[in-house]
Formats: sequence, C-alpha cells, structure tokens
Amino acid sequence: MPFQKVQSEKLSTSVVRQIEQLILRGILRPGERLPAERDLAERLGVSRPSLRDAVAELQCEGLLTTKAGSGIYVAEVLGNAFSPALTRLFASHDEAMFDYLSFRRDMEGLAAERAARLGSESDLKVIQAIFDKMVEAQKRSKGDEEARLDAEFHMAIIEASHNVVMLHMLRSMFDLLRQGVFYNRQIMFHQRTTREAILDQHRVINNALQERDPAGARAAVEAHLSYVEMCLADQKKAEKNEAIARQRLEHENARL
Repeated sequence: MPFQKVQSEKLSTSVVRQIEQLILRGILRPGERLPAERDLAERLGVSRPSLRDAVAELQCEGLLTTKAGSGIYVAEVLGNAFSPALTRLFASHDEAMFDYLSFRRDMEGLAAERAARLGSESDLKVIQAIFDKMVEAQKRSKGDEEARLDAEFHMAIIEASHNVVMLHMLRSMFDLLRQGVFYNRQIMFHQRTTREAILDQHRVINNALQERDPAGARAAVEAHLSYVEMCLADQKKAEKNEAIARQRLEHENARL
C-alpha cells in the first residue's frame, strides 16, 4: 500500500513554507522589508534560532535577502523573464509597445473576468478603496499620484483573479512599465480630457467587478486598454508630425 510514516516537521520548515506561500501568492512583494527578527519570531510563534534557520534556507533559495544594518527583505525576484538586451529592444521599438498593450488587454481582460467570479469580498473592497483614492487624486490634479494608483488598481484586479502564475508574470510586466521601458505613463495623466476619460473607464471596470459581472468586467478592461493604445498611437503620430514641422522651420530659417 502506498503509505509512509508521517514525519514531524521542524519549526523552521514550517516557517519556510509559510513565507514561500506568502511570496507565491503575492502578499509579500519584491523589495518588501520583513518585520524585525524579534517581532517576526513572536508573530510566527517560533524561537529566534528557528527563524534564523528558516531565513538562511530562504536566502539560499534566492527568496530573501539581508541588508546589513537594515533588515530582511523579499528578494527582487521579478524582471528576470527578459534579458537586458531584450529589454533595450522593447524600449527602442514602438512595435513592442503595441504588442505589450495587446498582451495586457488579453491577460487583464481574463483577470477581470476571474476577479468578478472568484474574488473575495475583501478583494473587491481593496479595488473599491483604490478607485476611491483615484477619484480624490484627480480632484487634486495629482497626475503622478494618479499614474501610481492606476497601476495599483490594475494589479489589485490581477491579485483578485487568484492565479499565481498570472500574478507574477503581469507584475513583472508592470515592473518594466514602471521603469518606462514601453512608454511614459505619466504623460497621459497630465492631459485633463484624457485623465477624465481614464477615470470614467476605471469607474465602469470597478462597477462591473462590484456587481460581479464577469463579461462586463472583461469588456470594460479591454475597452480601457484599447483607449490607451489609441492615445499612445495619437501621441506617436503627433511626435512624428512635430519632428517634420521642426525640419521645415529650420529649413525656412536657413533661407532667410
């Protein structure tokens, strides 16, 4: 019979499993600082030597890192999906920007559909709270804050989809976006009409999620990202037209 004796698990192994799960589920995020050793040991109900053994094992796995005089942090495990050379290619070719948006539209549409079906009440409250902050940020004309909350809103939907592979893949993609690899997100939040349209689109997304309408949530996310794609295409065209206009101006000035 395929049975084996149950082995008692070391306390440090239980700690390792718990922290691994928190990282896997996206609750502990890359770069996040863990509580101080004494506090963390008390929260986990283990001795400090057991905690140290667990931290050492997680460091060997590349999941935690220690900074001298600062503490224990979740390792920066994102961004390794793309080599530096490929990242530079993404940044220098518009084709990659539009493919990135197409990829997000497909993946985030699916995430929104799943979030409307599978998200817990707490998930939906998080999304609602972020949307409320977006409304307040727009009232204060805080473009930089709006851009940050926009990313948080989308990530909250992805987290509410409860698919850990999708979560880490898209978090890695958002990290490249944060670095400005694909385009400068903040430009969009310095144009009033665009900001208002984007907020309205997020309102439609949020309403569909709160009403647990999977098809509506997916359609709203897809419509929003199609709008972002159109805005960026218009921006690229305007930049090209301006470059041509400057050439004409320089040529005309040279003739005077």
